[in-house]
Amino acid sequence: MNRKFDKSVWSYVVFAVGLLSLKSGTVLADWPQFRGKNSEGVYQGAPVPTEFGPTKNRLWTLDVPEGHSSPVIHGGALYLTSCNRAEKTLSVHCIDRQTGKSKWTKAISVSEFERGHPSFNPASSSPATDGERVVAYFGSYGLVCYDRQGNLLWEIKMPVTKSYAGNATSPAIVGDKVILYRGNLVDHYVLAVDKATGKEIWKVPQQEPFALELACTSCPVVFEDKLVLHSARSVQALALDSGKRIWEVKCATTATSTPVIAGDQVIVAAWNKMGEPALRPRFPTYPELIEKHDSNRDQVLSKNEYPVMWIFHRPEGAEAPENGATLRFRSVDQNKDGKLSKGEWEIQLKRMAAFRAGYKTHGMLSIPIQSQGKLQQTNVKTLVEQGVPEVPSPLVHQGLLYFVKNGGSLSCVDLQTGKRVYRIRTKGKGTHYASPVIVNDCLYSFAGDGQVSIVSVGRNGKVIATNKLDDRVYASPAVKDGVLYVRTHSKLYAFGFK
Repeated sequence: MNRKFDKSVWSYVVFAVGLLSLKSGTVLADWPQFRGKNSEGVYQGAPVPTEFGPTKNRLWTLDVPEGHSSPVIHGGALYLTSCNRAEKTLSVHCIDRQTGKSKWTKAISVSEFERGHPSFNPASSSPATDGERVVAYFGSYGLVCYDRQGNLLWEIKMPVTKSYAGNATSPAIVGDKVILYRGNLVDHYVLAVDKATGKEIWKVPQQEPFALELACTSCPVVFEDKLVLHSARSVQALALDSGKRIWEVKCATTATSTPVIAGDQVIVAAWNKMGEPALRPRFPTYPELIEKHDSNRDQVLSKNEYPVMWIFHRPEGAEAPENGATLRFRSVDQNKDGKLSKGEWEIQLKRMAAFRAGYKTHGMLSIPIQSQGKLQQTNVKTLVEQGVPEVPSPLVHQGLLYFVKNGGSLSCVDLQTGKRVYRIRTKGKGTHYASPVIVNDCLYSFAGDGQVSIVSVGRNGKVIATNKLDDRVYASPAVKDGVLYVRTHSKLYAFGFK
């Protein structure tokens, strides 16, 4: 059977199955929340193109307002959120996923937008749907719930969040509950509400003080009767029915990425800004400073001679704004005489060494999901300590763990042995915000600049295709029935075989 005929057959099968499922009300392989079912990020089904772009294998495209939320899907409906700064509104959109035409849009007026990192957008949280309703969260407003026709079912107004990163956490619909983890300087808790009424079922305040370096943007996932949460400086499991904490492990993490379940283990990318040597540039000695930067040769450094010195820095995400923190002259000039002496610098070196030592090395953690109580480090297996992503969530597929970080560094780890199988470079460079997904036998990795790398899965991973989109991509994709849905900063694309 030739490839062309194979594609046409698949297209017919997908179309027929879609019609049958829509008529029967039973829809398989939906993508109901951030990264699909239970945030797994894995699709198995009809073939999806590995080569695509603005003019290649494009089924349709739709201009969309700004926003970084990922699309979610149930049946023939696709949902996403957006922000309109001029009108000070936040919107939930329902789109016909087969035609790309808008079905309805519901705008919410806000008095102010939450603030965040320059790369953050007030519509960064992905919605969740169960087919009967769609729930969206905005840190500038709270939780809202609409039915399939766009009628407001309920809403829970919340104070505008305050944080450095922005509250880009996404809700999940689990059984009869909507679960939300909300971490910021105003409040910090895990919330469960009735998905039909919005009434609170339980609420668990978090004891870990929120700090500016924390993100707390992970989406909750479930295992049987447990809710697993990557939270501020910890990973914890709560009883789904009551919110009672079952176990907790402390770790140095900003709680940015979403965990994944691998058998009886939960896998978490615990990242912190001091975690790896590459994130901690070396400070020069005083003689090195003088030799290189003392332009007038007076054996001290003035403010004009003082170079940029990074306390921490993401070296392979340099094009993103505020991608590190510097040690400023006014901090090291202790006597405020406008000159940096040898003694002042040596005192600062000791302070920086002590500051950095306060952060435990981060890593890709494996935690037994049936644990109990306060877990010690001996109960947690650190699979690797290098190449850990700050934002993109990891993937588990057929006994292998995959994760990609800034610069397009893709790692593969054997979950049974804990050993790294390989680390390769994709064609994506710079900052990576979108989480990768596995589509059949390929991993799709999205760089922030719109470069997409397709990598074969398995123990001999290699880049098999690359694609370039015409705008930045911060949102994670969605996949259903042989179609890949990708949101750029300005458009929503549907890619598939015609």
